[in-house]
Amino acid sequence: MDAFYASVEQRDKPELRGKPVAVGGRPAGRGVVAAASYEARAFGVHSAMSMAKAVRLCPDLMIVPPDFSRYKAASNAVFAIFREVTPLVEPLSLDEAYLDVTENAWGEPLATPVARRLKDRIRADTGLTASAGVAPNKFLAKIASGWKKPDGLTVISPERVEPFLQQLPVDALWGVGPVTAGRLRARGIERLVDVRTVDVEMLRETVGSLADWLRQLANGVDDRPVVPNRETKSSGSETTYADDLTDIDQIRTEISEMAADAARWLTRREILARTVTIKVRYADFTTITRSHSARATRDEAAIVARATQLLDKTDAARRAVRLLGVSVHNLCTEADLRKPDQLPFGENTEGTGSTEDTEPTEGTD
Repeated sequence: MDAFYASVEQRDKPELRGKPVAVGGRPAGRGVVAAASYEARAFGVHSAMSMAKAVRLCPDLMIVPPDFSRYKAASNAVFAIFREVTPLVEPLSLDEAYLDVTENAWGEPLATPVARRLKDRIRADTGLTASAGVAPNKFLAKIASGWKKPDGLTVISPERVEPFLQQLPVDALWGVGPVTAGRLRARGIERLVDVRTVDVEMLRETVGSLADWLRQLANGVDDRPVVPNRETKSSGSETTYADDLTDIDQIRTEISEMAADAARWLTRREILARTVTIKVRYADFTTITRSHSARATRDEAAIVARATQLLDKTDAARRAVRLLGVSVHNLCTEADLRKPDQLPFGENTEGTGSTEDTEPTEGTD
């Protein structure tokens, strides 16, 4: 979908149409842009930007608080259209999905007419526009879907795959964010196709276990099927604070409450988690994560204890804290634990995230 949250707001509020709109929190409260209309993007405003910076770039920016109930309703309407056409719908988020239309309810032998008809139905039924990418696999379709936004349709037929790959930068590869792209470029790997020819050992030194996967994608190969109703792999929450936190007791309370929320989520779904992860962003935007894996549990006290122990491995309070988050991963069921290959394990892992000046949406779940 095109600028989904902002587009829903402009559809429902005529006074916002044609205006630069940002959905998110207020600038004075350290709000973050969750979505920006294309009129706002023309000024350089984009999602994950601080709202204060967005207003500096676009003084006439119209800021709208998010209304996720309306976005969810619009999403449900769009996904209902998808599922009329094919059962093979793999959601990525509220506003994005993969569809395998090799066989479809319209009996169309080619994917491009299916994409056109879907775009027309979405516009007619919801008043919103979507951009589509048509390609032989998920990797290429994902890139193509963003190629001509808004209201775009990009088709990469099999004979066009190689010319298309030749024009892509290295950060078009899945798993290559700004930090990894910087490391690759420092080694002279500027374009996606450069990954094919670089020495594989040097590639492994640069990107680790991603090397083989990136080499495969660089050749346009992606055999992953479209999988409907993907299994949830993690859950958590994080919050950006209006004022930096410097009191360790307050920070500990915040982490404890988030960990308790994660435990209650596990209990509601009758599942367990092996891994607890916390995220801390300091006032200078340095972001770190700390994780601990052990016997699977949904016990609230145990998860809270693990999260607070991880907090002790950070500089929280010694350094002012801007954002905190807690999540649970490596999910399983009671039945999984009874399988002979599911042995308890315990390990501690630590990671340091990038230090880029970006933020997630506030209080996301």
